[in-house]
Amino acid sequence: MILPDGYFDIPAGKVAAIVTHLEMTARPTPRPDPAGAWSLRRVETPPLDWFRDLYRRIGEEWLWISRIRMSDAELAAHLHSPQLEVYALVDDGGDEGLLELDFREPGQCEIVMFGVTAKLVGSGAGRWLMDRALDIAWSRPIDRLWLHTCTFDHPAALAFYQRSGFRPFRRQVEVTDDPRLDGTVARDVAKHVPVIE
Repeated sequence: MILPDGYFDIPAGKVAAIVTHLEMTARPTPRPDPAGAWSLRRVETPPLDWFRDLYRRIGEEWLWISRIRMSDAELAAHLHSPQLEVYALVDDGGDEGLLELDFREPGQCEIVMFGVTAKLVGSGAGRWLMDRALDIAWSRPIDRLWLHTCTFDHPAALAFYQRSGFRPFRRQVEVTDDPRLDGTVARDVAKHVPVIE
């Protein structure tokens, strides 16, 4: 559905985000790595508790909720697909970043999840992780790499993806129940998105 120009009321108890989809159709020129002692670890069959913990530590502030709301069976079916690859950025012996690559569509790869914990925001670790994502994705027979971000994410996310070589191609509005009102995430997170009951 295409929305006409104008303002539209969002019901109380809901939140709305502008979602921007971005893509690249060729591997950009590799950049020098930022300084840091990070490593990347592939997690072959991600344990659900491990995944949910890292997912929350990275995304709760940005209202990442899709995986929290999945049942164990749904999450396991998704994460344990042979065409899905999950990686952890390791910092000082702990998992502090998440990269999820979906190769289920022939000829393309979606970066489904991408982020680092608050501990590493601004350290260069995000750029380092994106460079690893580009290396892995473009080592496969693909001609398109894509992802999406939204206005709930870190305010620098969209510009970061564009600096990494992605080009916006689609915009949508997403409306969902406010996850802070049903206990999916803590009531006091995401202060940049007001709660309206």
